[in-house]
Amino acid sequence: MFNYVCPIDDYRFLLADTLRFDREMEDLGREVDADLAVAVLEEAGRMCAERLHPLNRHGDEEGSRLIDGEVVTPSGFADAWRAFAEAGWASLSADPAYGGQGLPFILQLWLDEMLSAANLSFGLFPGLTRGACEAIMAHASDDLKATYLPRMVSGEWTGAMALTESGAGTDLALLKTKAVPAADGSYAVTGQKIFISSGDHDFGGNIVHLVLARLPDAPPGVKGISLFLVPKYLPGAQGNFTVRNGMSVGALEKKMGIHAQPTCVMNYDSATGWLVGKAHRGLAAMFTMMNAERLMVGIQGLGIAGAAYQQAAAYAKDRLQGRSADGGRAPVPIIEHADVRRMLLNIRAFVEGGRALAGWTALQLDRAHHHPDAAERAKADALVALLTPVVKAAFTDLGFESAVQAQQVFGGHGYIREWGMEQYVRDARIAQIYEGTNGVQAMDLVGRKLPLGGGSVVNGFFDLIQADLADHGAVPVAARTAEALDRLRQVTARLQGASVDAAGAAAVDYLRLFALVSMGWMWTRMAVAAGGEDDLHRAKRVVADYYADRVLPQSEGLATAILAGEQAMMALPAEAF
Repeated sequence: MFNYVCPIDDYRFLLADTLRFDREMEDLGREVDADLAVAVLEEAGRMCAERLHPLNRHGDEEGSRLIDGEVVTPSGFADAWRAFAEAGWASLSADPAYGGQGLPFILQLWLDEMLSAANLSFGLFPGLTRGACEAIMAHASDDLKATYLPRMVSGEWTGAMALTESGAGTDLALLKTKAVPAADGSYAVTGQKIFISSGDHDFGGNIVHLVLARLPDAPPGVKGISLFLVPKYLPGAQGNFTVRNGMSVGALEKKMGIHAQPTCVMNYDSATGWLVGKAHRGLAAMFTMMNAERLMVGIQGLGIAGAAYQQAAAYAKDRLQGRSADGGRAPVPIIEHADVRRMLLNIRAFVEGGRALAGWTALQLDRAHHHPDAAERAKADALVALLTPVVKAAFTDLGFESAVQAQQVFGGHGYIREWGMEQYVRDARIAQIYEGTNGVQAMDLVGRKLPLGGGSVVNGFFDLIQADLADHGAVPVAARTAEALDRLRQVTARLQGASVDAAGAAAVDYLRLFALVSMGWMWTRMAVAAGGEDDLHRAKRVVADYYADRVLPQSEGLATAILAGEQAMMALPAEAF
């Protein structure tokens, strides 16, 4: 396996030339410029390459283990976590009021990309902790914030999200975990949760679970769900958190991938917890964390794709097989073969286009939090809501497809453990499933996000893209993206107000079409920005042309399938399957 390399030149190009980072920060009144951002990302990349990537294969092979009821992570993980936290990476974008550095979210998102590329199992620990912090920040009492946030932000303590039960996955209305109020204002939480990533570990410190449960007077359905903060350790007589709470790990899930990540069955036996937010409004509070995690999971797909590309491109330039197209007798590196280039360019077109779109979305999140104008904050927040299911589902679908194509470049060696490609394929697969399966994300886009603002949010996004394309019509990718945008507008109009079956039949294809157009827009911006004759700029223009010629034509088939409707899909009786 080749060493992981931070894509720092690409980050620099996006910040300085494509996303106009300095101007964005100036609009937000933030004293951060592209030079500082690049320096932070470069240091983060060094940490990922030197400390975390070497643990990736070892962590996969050793896995997390449950010994005498306690989780033991693979050797090296606990030390790596402490080094990660002590270096300040856990607090990168967190609120300074609780010890965070308050840096722009774009740096956090790209750090998540590098963490996912270097060691996906490890990257879940800080990602879940950050999501828990965001939910506590938005909904918890001041006392809970003061008690838990500083230590979670610093990385001394970590966080986990406990939603899923054996009988309640996507349909949280079916959950049965109970919370009974106590005289002191706390609650006794009882029930079992499954698939709880980072539910326990051996890093030291507390582990703060956010648990969905029902109060005794809860109405049925999702309107009767409340959210509770349930820590592994409670404060003792001296105020130190040393008293073990009534929660335990019943088992570790045996999984296809992310073996180093402890995915726990958690038992809560009258565990002491505290209400977060209002009673019976827990789902709304938990969605603060879930939406943050959905962006992070999308970036996991991007990170895996980028790492797999690096490995496959290096191998393709080194591996000698076959003869050159001009009939030469000597074997040539397989990078000379057109089909190998097709696979590599497919991956690269996604990775660089997705990286740009992720960066643009992160800047909108910063605008939503920091812009001085309330109307601009609301507009940016709506755009993030629109794009969240697109980033989660499209990036993880394309991330898995990219990992498979990169594995294919290796031929038989891709199927062998020592090269690491089969781990990328296994690890990438979960991202399409957790935090809401990609079919659910597609339904969210069509059913909930297209109607936002009476359709004004999605149409405003399309107008933004169209204006950019009109300004840069001379760039080949702009013309192809404009054609695809026309198709996207047509099917969007068809789906607005569609029946449940019609929306469900179209949703996955629609989300893919939406993503292709969005990344075509980013490729247009990158092609325009890449006006120089250095290697990076020339490569950007070439890959932009590839995206126009070989990727965007997929939009025609997707639009045709969407417009075909649901009739053929729903015609077969259920018993005939």
